[in-house]
Amino acid sequence: MLLLLVVLAASAAGAWYLRHAATTKQHPVAAPSHPRNTSVTKTVADPALQAPPRLLQGAPLLEGNVHVRVAAPAAILVDAHTGRVLWAKRAHDRRKIASLTKIMTATLALREVPWRSTITVDKRVTTVALVKEGLRPGERVKAWKLFYALLLYSGNDDAAQLAISSAGSIHAFLRQMNIEARTLGLRDSHYTTPSGVIDEGNYSTAWDLAALTRYALRNPRFTQLVRTKRIQVRWVAPTNSKIYLNNNYLLHTYHGANGVKTGYTHESGWCLVATATRHGKKLIAVVLDSPNIYGDARTLLNLGFSHT
Repeated sequence: MLLLLVVLAASAAGAWYLRHAATTKQHPVAAPSHPRNTSVTKTVADPALQAPPRLLQGAPLLEGNVHVRVAAPAAILVDAHTGRVLWAKRAHDRRKIASLTKIMTATLALREVPWRSTITVDKRVTTVALVKEGLRPGERVKAWKLFYALLLYSGNDDAAQLAISSAGSIHAFLRQMNIEARTLGLRDSHYTTPSGVIDEGNYSTAWDLAALTRYALRNPRFTQLVRTKRIQVRWVAPTNSKIYLNNNYLLHTYHGANGVKTGYTHESGWCLVATATRHGKKLIAVVLDSPNIYGDARTLLNLGFSHT
């Protein structure tokens, strides 16, 4: 009996050894890796976690040193080259901004829509509210003409078409606008329309608009567009030709004025982002809901040029 038990135990051990050997051959155990050298490990920062660029900086340089009367309830004056804030009045108040929205629309669309590409007008753009330049469904238009109409004539149908051409739909473009606002550090801006014709939920601040404008002006095409006073373009029949006149009256009346955009709705009041350059110094003035946008802008620009 003892001999039988020894034989059975030996057989079982042999069978286990054969199975283990076969398994090891099919699935070899990986050799242990060398210890990680943590001193040379590189960390790649997540872009989503990086701090946004600082487009404006500093307490208002001229605050307390000068007495300035500006009718607008919210306004700001900024050195466009350095981003230094020179003067401010309730610059972080969230306000409705009307067609100043189109500064963001142009900034994104210039990045996504090729300047000389041909666009077929989507029928959805003809349903937007006034003001419209009268785009017709199915007509083929060069993109650069839409950009001039967007920033000079301020066509809401142009804004809708460029949004669709950029992102496929207005809804998708709005998502891009709000992502871009966060990326640029515009903490008090939100967009619900690419044109600004809808005031509900569409807002920004004098501070954010000056920061956005400073960023937008880095694009030479944007700079070219907003400084244009008048342009005549050929159009398909039966229109044949269109003339776009810049709504920014300051371009015609203030020495050195070279941009940027006007805006108005009943809710927002009159709004203006104005830029001017003299003797190499470039300034950005923003006035919101002003009864006298051009008078306020002149006051701020004069202040900047006389103290810098």
